[in-house]
Amino acid sequence: MALWLVRAGKYGEHEARFLNENRVYLTWDDLSYDLSALRDRGELDAVLQATYTDAKVGTLRNFAAQIWSFSHRMSQGDWVVVPSKSKPVFNIAEITGAYAFHSQAENPYYHSRPVRWVARDVPRAAVPQDLRYSLGAIMTICKIERNDAERRIRELQAIGWNVESAVRSAGPSDIADPDEDVDLEQLARDQIAALITQRFKGHALERLVEAVLKAQGYVTYHSPKGPDKGVDLLAAPGPLGFGTPRICVQVKSGDTPVDRPTLDQLVGTMQNVHAEQGLLVSWGGFNRNVEKEVPQQFFRVRMWNQVDLIAQVLEHYDKFDEEIRAELPLKRIWTVAGPEED
Repeated sequence: MALWLVRAGKYGEHEARFLNENRVYLTWDDLSYDLSALRDRGELDAVLQATYTDAKVGTLRNFAAQIWSFSHRMSQGDWVVVPSKSKPVFNIAEITGAYAFHSQAENPYYHSRPVRWVARDVPRAAVPQDLRYSLGAIMTICKIERNDAERRIRELQAIGWNVESAVRSAGPSDIADPDEDVDLEQLARDQIAALITQRFKGHALERLVEAVLKAQGYVTYHSPKGPDKGVDLLAAPGPLGFGTPRICVQVKSGDTPVDRPTLDQLVGTMQNVHAEQGLLVSWGGFNRNVEKEVPQQFFRVRMWNQVDLIAQVLEHYDKFDEEIRAELPLKRIWTVAGPEED
């Protein structure tokens, strides 16, 4: 058995299809050729050269390695890890069948493998750091072999993602490898998330959200500790905060995904305080019932999960006051972009 990384698009645009159809797809555009008919890598190289006529030799070599793995190396019983781009989670599946070619499918969903999802929405924080590093490869498809990853991922699933038990049973691991291309941006965001968890526990997360709103130009009211009747923060523009829109903010700092009653409570509180719009921030994300409400609530309530909040922090960090920046010390760096990939 093996463990594979399969990304659902550069921006996670294929993730919902993967999850809803119980399949993982090869998402290269315009590759409408039955790959099961290919006898060796040389034949695949010829197909790619004919399909992507403007691609560089190195790019085609990169594509071929990933595509061949999907069509010819993966096996029934192997596990697949699909990182989410919209949430700080991994989705993990077992391959249940052979490669399939769908000649009539819409582009790019010509190639797939059926899967059974063994774990969905596994928090990144529930996976030890060295395994997150191994799963941080920037390739769209690759086999994960370092740090005894397959055994340990299966073990984590068996014990319900109890990280402490997994760490105690883990052997020596390698974190850094200068020859390995990894998603440095995601690894940096993991470190930022860990620091926020440490420095802004519980109600302190409200201060970080307030810092973002102030940086956006809002005047804020922060409820004192104690029963807040569903109001953590109020925000509005203007010199004294008398402008519109008036925003009611609820912040949940726990690791548990927020459920529908929490959203309903915020909507009710918005009416009580005469707020036109609401902001629901949940460090632990949202369950599927709440996620289904995003389109219906789009013009009334904005929902930020961990990924969204960190993005807001990075966008407005330079405008934070010195106290917040001292608690969350960050610096901007430049790094070379990774090689071309799908």
